[in-house]
Amino acid sequence: MTGTSPGLSLGGIAPDFTLRDQFGQDVTLSSYRGQKAVALIFFPYAFSGVCTGEMAGVRDRLADFMTFDTEVLAISCDPVYALRAFADADGLNFPLLSDFWPHGEVARAYGVLNEQTGAPLRSSYVVAKDGTVSWSVHNAMPDGRDLDEHLKHLTAAV
Repeated sequence: MTGTSPGLSLGGIAPDFTLRDQFGQDVTLSSYRGQKAVALIFFPYAFSGVCTGEMAGVRDRLADFMTFDTEVLAISCDPVYALRAFADADGLNFPLLSDFWPHGEVARAYGVLNEQTGAPLRSSYVVAKDGTVSWSVHNAMPDGRDLDEHLKHLTAAV
């Protein structure tokens, strides 16, 4: 399903946030404004089968993103330490951000927190250099073909 989620429309300013990455460093979305577009990738769980494949796909296409002067930020509600182990285990060399506490605050601001599971829905946004949301897509559970298509569309959007 392509489109925006409730409360978040294309062309609007992306909700700002500061989250910790897998190394415990603060990452602030607005720090990229005027410099880089940002691909935000919300994923439900570190170490789950689908998320592992999705993040490996992002890792394998990282050069496609960077060619377009874009930063890739992946966000889940897992704690920083789990994200560090996940990154180390799978060679994920891009920021994995923890929306652990206050739990799901950023996912909620983007309209993608599943309140029943406490995890974000599988969703991606492109935040343009001017800080506006220029593209979004929300997927239930992509299989390998769907994931490849999703990543092609995401890289084309940035």
